[in-house]
Amino acid sequence: MDDTITAISTALGVGAISIIRVSGNEAISIVNSITKTKKIENSLSHTIHYDHIIDGEKVIDEVLISVMRTPKTFTREDVVEINAHGGIATTNRILELLLHSGCRLAEPGEFTKRAFLNGRIDLTQAEGVIDLINSKTEKARTLAINQVNGKVSNLIRGLRQEIIEILANIEVNIDYPEYEDIEEITNKHILDKISNIESKIRTILKESENSKLIKEGISTSIIGRPNVGKSSLLNKLIGEDKAIVTEIEGTTRDIVEGTISIDGIILNIVDTAGIRKTDDIVESIGVKKSLELIDKSDLILYVLNNNEEISKDDLEILSKLEDKNHIIIINKNDLENKLDVSKLNSDYIIKTSAVTDKGIEELKDKIKEIFNLEQIETDDMSYLTNARSIAILKHTLDSVEEVKKGLSNNLPIDMIEINIKEIWNLLGEIIGETYQEELLDQLFSQFCLGK
Repeated sequence: MDDTITAISTALGVGAISIIRVSGNEAISIVNSITKTKKIENSLSHTIHYDHIIDGEKVIDEVLISVMRTPKTFTREDVVEINAHGGIATTNRILELLLHSGCRLAEPGEFTKRAFLNGRIDLTQAEGVIDLINSKTEKARTLAINQVNGKVSNLIRGLRQEIIEILANIEVNIDYPEYEDIEEITNKHILDKISNIESKIRTILKESENSKLIKEGISTSIIGRPNVGKSSLLNKLIGEDKAIVTEIEGTTRDIVEGTISIDGIILNIVDTAGIRKTDDIVESIGVKKSLELIDKSDLILYVLNNNEEISKDDLEILSKLEDKNHIIIINKNDLENKLDVSKLNSDYIIKTSAVTDKGIEELKDKIKEIFNLEQIETDDMSYLTNARSIAILKHTLDSVEEVKKGLSNNLPIDMIEINIKEIWNLLGEIIGETYQEELLDQLFSQFCLGK
């Protein structure tokens, strides 16, 4: 990390301001070399300066330059941010000058990667940065900022501290058995402490189940036979005419997507092709996609027509939904009733009418009930949100079980100690105390340029 990197940190396009960020040992001197006054190099840290960016004698732009000297910066390197007038030509021209003057173009996420490698943030906080950028709701923002602020990291550090205290007591008992004033480590003593740690891990994992809903939303598919009102339901839910609605069967041949927010949780809704046997090649592909979505979705909205009798195909598909979160929607309730509700076996049946908007709010309430959306805490959401972290934490439970098994079998304490150390190391992987270079490359490649 001896080189100095630069990138555009704002969205490239027409705007009031664009920011070009520079970080590294030569950041200040390089920026100074392309300014008109040449006074940036002698400026104090955390100051802003009015100047002009020049190329030889030619003025490129009138700018404000923020100078931040190590170590109190995001990357813990010297950082300079050039606030230029927004615009593609001007922004790119300043970037070209910086690259020509000795900077290297930053890789995606490289500023945040340097912040991690220089000890400014840990791996969980780094993951929180990208979650903050991608957050679409207030709950998602709160979840991400708690990671960035280190609340989630503190949970893991607290567990590691408890583990290290157990290990320290074991080492003292092994190395200095003659000391009478030290706490004697017995199998019961270790079991009590490990069981307490296990309980805390399981609590974190259970609470982190909410993070998937907050971060990714609920994947919702609208399924049913042709012309039962699936597209109309999608349009009513998202509040716009996104899906084409006609009386002709097979109008929807591919998936149509939309999103809504319910209690701060995103519903990613997919309107699918009507399920039926067809000789139309394009429509048959859409039907196949519809059936595949049943297994991939968090929630299925299965739509039936109140004006038609339930078919064998309906009953067959409904049988596949018994073990999945689903709601049966009986649509077109403004028409004559021909559907026998007694044949339906479900705890969640909503009657709707796309013509009168009947049942739409009731449907939203049912979704909130199924996923307990009103119970998700908003004040102190210190959840793990990354699949990597959650997988590692689940893996620690395997080591916990090995410790408990060893204690019940009265294995030597030094053998049990190996598994306790494994728990400590795994928890360290979550916050990046130990890591592999390939992991960092993969993680930070998900960031945008300039972050």
